[in-house]
Amino acid sequence: MAKKIIQVDEKVPGSLLFPLSLQHLFAMFGATVLVPFVLGINPAIVLFMNGVGTLLFIAITKGKAPAYLGSSFAFLGPAGIVIAKWGFPYALGGFVAVGFLGCILALVIKKFGTDWIDVVLPPAAMGPVVALIGLELSGSAANTAGLLAETVDMNNVIIFVVTLGTAIIGNLCFRKFFAIIPILIAVITGYVTAAVLGVVDFTAILQAPLIQIPNFQFPKFSVSAIMTMLPVLLVITSEHVGHQIVTSEIVGRDLIKEPGLHRTIFADNFSTMISGFVGSVPTTTYGENIGVMALTGVYSVWVIGGAAVLSICCAFIGPLCALIQSIPSAVIGGISFLLYGMIGVSGLRILVDRKVDYANTVNLILTSVIFVIGLSGITIKLGDITLSGMVLAALTGILMSLMIYIFDKCHLLNESSKAE
Repeated sequence: MAKKIIQVDEKVPGSLLFPLSLQHLFAMFGATVLVPFVLGINPAIVLFMNGVGTLLFIAITKGKAPAYLGSSFAFLGPAGIVIAKWGFPYALGGFVAVGFLGCILALVIKKFGTDWIDVVLPPAAMGPVVALIGLELSGSAANTAGLLAETVDMNNVIIFVVTLGTAIIGNLCFRKFFAIIPILIAVITGYVTAAVLGVVDFTAILQAPLIQIPNFQFPKFSVSAIMTMLPVLLVITSEHVGHQIVTSEIVGRDLIKEPGLHRTIFADNFSTMISGFVGSVPTTTYGENIGVMALTGVYSVWVIGGAAVLSICCAFIGPLCALIQSIPSAVIGGISFLLYGMIGVSGLRILVDRKVDYANTVNLILTSVIFVIGLSGITIKLGDITLSGMVLAALTGILMSLMIYIFDKCHLLNESSKAE
């Protein structure tokens, strides 16, 4: 029997809304708070703006694009440089500038349309690019779980196995109500296991103030800081297009056409711009959200909006925020293991659904080169920007696709390279 699907615009009964929303938030949480930890800022403001940004995204896209906005990793490199040279307020100014220019880009896309996507990233290129979104994160999931440390803690192994095992068994065997919250159940089971093993420290939860106010800050602007940050716009745009295409495949709706790529890119960058104005980090559509949807069949923006509201609450309710922050990394790693794999499979699904013909040399070369570049560990530095993994593979795919398009128009392709 096929898994029950809760579609994008489908309202969820009140009895299901809270557990499903909590499940979504737990899945997003690990990556969300990692960025502020790396940048050395209070995660409360980030939880607040991720929630606000997600609600703005839902409103701007008319509730037709199921996306959760979490902290963007693409800005970490240049943000670290700006913070070291000028301080965090100037990094905020860079976030605002990139978000503003992203909004301008959205208006350009609205004017000229999206037909260019099939030229710059045809299915044979888009499939592996989307697969790499999940596959390149597999090491991150293992590292988060503590499985790549020089000395592996057996407690982490036990917690990881229990969490991942519960998620797998839940998706295969759970029925009725429990069949749609396997991730939440896996997180709770992993947390209880960690508590029994003495891994969880409850001190921060007991000492947290009942009500806390996020640490709001305001941006400062410097041309040099903005120029350091600006190239990230290309990276986040490539990432965004990939996320929208794979989400379209999962939910069975062409989100590039409706609500339209211009709306989703505008909403994404508008959230980043607002985040910079109040002291938070840039936001981006989250791969973890894509993984949860693929795994559970729950696509409803009502659930995602509920997760956003809970994120906002966490920012103000001290014990709740502390409770979520106390979730052991091995639990997050166990969940991420499955979610990232689902994203990778979604990329392969594009190749299957679009019936990519590998008897065609163009398709064979595009997919081969993109996979190798994405998984090889090659890194290219352009000034303060580092290109590697999926982003470098996507840019390579775009350049190759444009080259092949020109060859085709100039009648330079041989018989084995021409589409039937």
